[in-house]
Amino acid sequence: MEHFLPLSVEKAILSFWEDLDTPMSLKCFLLFKNREWDQLALCAADPRQYLSSERYWLDASASCLLRKLSSLPTTFDRRKAAVENFWKAEGRCYRSNERFSPLLYGGNLADDGGGRLAEYFSRVRKKIASILGPVPNILDGRFGPGSTFVDRGRLTTIPDKLSSVPAFTPGAWVFLQQWSKTLWASAQRASGQVPQSVRGNRFLTVPKDCRKDRGICVEPSLNVFYQLGFGRVIRDRLKRWGLDLNKGQDKHRLSAMAASTEGSSCTLDLSNASDTICYNLVKLLLPPSWFHQLDSLRSEFTLIDGKWTKLEKFSSMGNGFTFELETLIFSSLISCLNEDWVPGRDFLVFGDDIIVPSPWSRAVISCLEYSGFEINEEKSFVDSEFRESCGGDFFKGVDVRPFYLKDSPDEPQQLISFANGLRRSAGSWPGRSYAIYRARREVLAGLPLAIRRCRGPSDLGDVVVHDDPEWWQTRRRHGIRYVRCYRPAMFRKVSWSNFRPDVVLAARIYISDSSVDGGLTPRNGVTGYKIGWVPYS
Repeated sequence: MEHFLPLSVEKAILSFWEDLDTPMSLKCFLLFKNREWDQLALCAADPRQYLSSERYWLDASASCLLRKLSSLPTTFDRRKAAVENFWKAEGRCYRSNERFSPLLYGGNLADDGGGRLAEYFSRVRKKIASILGPVPNILDGRFGPGSTFVDRGRLTTIPDKLSSVPAFTPGAWVFLQQWSKTLWASAQRASGQVPQSVRGNRFLTVPKDCRKDRGICVEPSLNVFYQLGFGRVIRDRLKRWGLDLNKGQDKHRLSAMAASTEGSSCTLDLSNASDTICYNLVKLLLPPSWFHQLDSLRSEFTLIDGKWTKLEKFSSMGNGFTFELETLIFSSLISCLNEDWVPGRDFLVFGDDIIVPSPWSRAVISCLEYSGFEINEEKSFVDSEFRESCGGDFFKGVDVRPFYLKDSPDEPQQLISFANGLRRSAGSWPGRSYAIYRARREVLAGLPLAIRRCRGPSDLGDVVVHDDPEWWQTRRRHGIRYVRCYRPAMFRKVSWSNFRPDVVLAARIYISDSSVDGGLTPRNGVTGYKIGWVPYS
């Protein structure tokens, strides 16, 4: 029999389904035992079909447990699904561009009886102008954590990016003068490297769940440097208006919990939101000065399957300002439906997570769909007693978020994360605690005894096994309480000596954290763990 998970983990999963004890969990149990991976991946619990929060939690916990496990050996062509989504979004953007084209050239919308739509979009344009204000004269660029068009396969630390050849799209040449005054440019001049022009970004996929991958586009380094700068400016302007994206997720979860009890608000989610922001909509709504700046930094073409394609969308996931731009557009479209609404109080927007008053749901959905966006019916909730937003699932005010196993737990730290995830999902409800008891015990049994004893509060994350205070392993030293933990201890370090002095100087300015004095740790750079102690007051 084929095993893609450790046997102890398989035992824990089967025990979990047994103890959930519902028809759904029995179905998942049998599909797993018979290696029917595709059918298992398609299992789902629709909260609209339930009257009890606990009954829903039981079935959702069963069906969702392995849904995001990318190593589940299904037969779905996950990359193909992501590519099909890319072309589907481009087709939608093409139709939206055609719809909005007349407004850009002094004409009227084809279906605009009486000019009310044109007047509405004019109000949205004024709203966005008032939110954004003037374009900043000087823009501080930023480095992101990921790879860039040229830095494929590199460690992607900031010194790596400073050392590689900068790349930019033809439209971004206007930023070269500003870039030439940066320390990054100084480091490049010292090495004799000259920025190179590339046609656009590059499409690739990353794991999303066991059925499909997520498509993203990797931008040229100089473009994304200033894209992130504009993203930060838009974020600041949105905060002044009343939408604080730095605290948005917590606020959305609290609002969704209240809405599931009161029913006064609904939660909406969009499908492929960032990929369906069409070019003409952005051109129509943004002030010309802002549009020209963002347009010069976007990628006009994408390299996909070895061929360049001209984009109908304005930007995609991977662009440094896409998240802030979509929040700006969605919130402005919604705000202009009712001029009395106050952002952050009467409605909330965080990317494509939207919360609006329930009586206005039909108007908001119609507005978004006309603007070229597609409502995700599976994740949008208007009439039921369930609400979902920003990773928070609530049924009649009760947290019913199931646990998703995303990685195969092959190492102690992953087993700790698995055990903690089960406990976090169960919360303090007795019925749930019973359902996870045996599975959690089986997971912890796979840990060496010394690591299993590293128990502590949930505040410390997955460096400890979450447990009640009487089971914590603590000690006091100099009046400070320490908790025994299993923490990262070995790192793949990139030495500063690997880089030229001018690169080091520039990088130390961009990186203000003194913890990198001994070298840089790239993403996924942890190579070992050890038992230790962490302070906890």
